[in-house]
Amino acid sequence: MSVPTTIPLSRALLRPWRRGDAESLARYADDREVWRNMRDRFPHPYTLRDAKEWLAFIETTPAGATFAIEVDGEAVGGIGFEPLADVFRVGCELGYWIGKPHWGKGITTEAVRAVTEHLFTHFDFIRVQASVFSWNPASARVLEKAGYTLEATNRRSMIKQGEVGDRWLYVRLRG
Repeated sequence: MSVPTTIPLSRALLRPWRRGDAESLARYADDREVWRNMRDRFPHPYTLRDAKEWLAFIETTPAGATFAIEVDGEAVGGIGFEPLADVFRVGCELGYWIGKPHWGKGITTEAVRAVTEHLFTHFDFIRVQASVFSWNPASARVLEKAGYTLEATNRRSMIKQGEVGDRWLYVRLRG
């Protein structure tokens, strides 16, 4: 079975990243409020060079693992997954972000639902998990609306810009 690389949504399109997305990627990703909710490997400031390096890297990943979130013809965010390893290989970790002008419109919830179904349909995962920093309840609501359940609070388990915080671990199981 081939893995689809494009998933139409009602408000957006999930599709492969393209080299031509560099400018919109840099524009939407270069926002401190976006960066604050991402892991440190997501740079800030987010430059055009960072965007081009990411787009070159993403060409080396498997089809159907990472999607641009396209709205009105431009990439405004991203969503993808990383398989877990070793004895945890039955699962993967979902990650996502969207540019601030598109917050609160339901696009991210729809994208999370679609990619989760994509994972359960085209991959052997029985578990999809996503991490949320405790200062980001909007992201927790996205996951809850997409059928995820809070499984754990990892207290004082992360640090971002010198602030120690809790990580909420959300999970959705196959079936």
